Amino acid sequence: MGATPPSSSRRSLRWRWISLFGATALAVTAGGALACPADAAGTNVDFATHCIPPAVAGIPPIDGTTTANVSVDNASPKVGDTVTVTYTVVTAAASNPTDLALPADIMTPTGKVTLGGAQTGDVTVAGPKKNPPVPGKAAFPSFSMTGTFTVTKPGQITLSPGDYNIHTSYILELDTPCTVTNPPAPVSGTVTATSGTPANTRAISLSSASGNPGAGVTVSGSNFTPGATVTLAGRSGDKQTADTATVTANAQGSFSGSLVVNDKTTTGIVAYEGSSWSADKGAGPAAYVVNDTTPVPPGSQKLTTTVKAGTLSMSQAGDSVALSSVDFGQGGASTGKLQTVTVKDFRGGPAGWSLTGKVTDFSGPGAKIDAGKLSWTPACTTKAGSPSTCKAGSAGTVGSSGATLASTSDGTLTGGEFTVDAGLSLDVPAFTPPGSYSGVLTLTLT
Repeated sequence: MGATPPSSSRRSLRWRWISLFGATALAVTAGGALACPADAAGTNVDFATHCIPPAVAGIPPIDGTTTANVSVDNASPKVGDTVTVTYTVVTAAASNPTDLALPADIMTPTGKVTLGGAQTGDVTVAGPKKNPPVPGKAAFPSFSMTGTFTVTKPGQITLSPGDYNIHTSYILELDTPCTVTNPPAPVSGTVTATSGTPANTRAISLSSASGNPGAGVTVSGSNFTPGATVTLAGRSGDKQTADTATVTANAQGSFSGSLVVNDKTTTGIVAYEGSSWSADKGAGPAAYVVNDTTPVPPGSQKLTTTVKAGTLSMSQAGDSVALSSVDFGQGGASTGKLQTVTVKDFRGGPAGWSLTGKVTDFSGPGAKIDAGKLSWTPACTTKAGSPSTCKAGSAGTVGSSGATLASTSDGTLTGGEFTVDAGLSLDVPAFTPPGSYSGVLTLTLT
């Protein structure tokens, strides 16, 4: 991982994407289950249910058994992630309370899912106003409801089906509420949340970019672990030299210490916690050159010139991307292309760079599409003559925790110009409400 550049060299770009989804008629299968795609299917569980038919039906409450399951779109979220929950009632305890047949598309289910374990509470879920025809006195068809919750704690979180209500809009507006007789109902699904890996924000700066052999350079650091022992070390390309020193970070995670540099091949200086260099717990390399103090032979003249170091920067071809539309009831891939990013590394030191991105949830008319549904396929091109070679990040999910778009490695001499692109694909659940959805992608160059 490259060094953190000065604040004047750091760039953070926010891009807003708008994707328009066309509205089409909802197609319901014979089973009648309306479910968003789920990565982790729940287990069917049975639980006693007390249902109260509408008063107009003139029949007593129904005590029966509901069969249901709860599934999620992400069974291994990180703290801060949004998880989409799908509550499917496979067999309802209640049935059509009248002899009158109910037509299609008059049922609207709502309910809740109960969370337990590492995180507690209820998730409100709702389903679309869709159903196949229901004959008189016949059982209500299977239906599904969806909702979301944000993970707040690491650990195993259990999900149990909760109370639900079947609202019908035909001649009269009627409700059939069904409650769990002995709550909570059995656990149908689980997710295991992790705390995630915090971003490495450690940074160092030097009092001088060069010095004579044996001279000391002051190394200042920030955002290290408070009280940690930090090793200061010289680097020659990607190899550590014998020049080292140790300092202790203060209560704020900052330090200032001196490193004596003797190795004439030194190209940079790093600082790290632990017994050896780690990009996760270190900072640098910051460029440093040992001056050539070799005496000039008699009758000779030493000629010198200076190459001024520049900055690390990036620019973009545009600030918005319109993804392709998808059909309501079908969903699928909403695709597009990232606006081209140009990275210029004119620092001339040993540090490489990394371009990362993370995205927010896509919000729309009364609903949202989880950030984890966005994936990309990065590509990176290096301009001829550049000392460094650009490497594209791996294809996969971007999400709210972020992913690498492109990078270059540390080296004896780095730099150059690079063009970064990516194909984009947003996996839109089938029954996402029609409308315009937008999310913000933040790209950070370090």
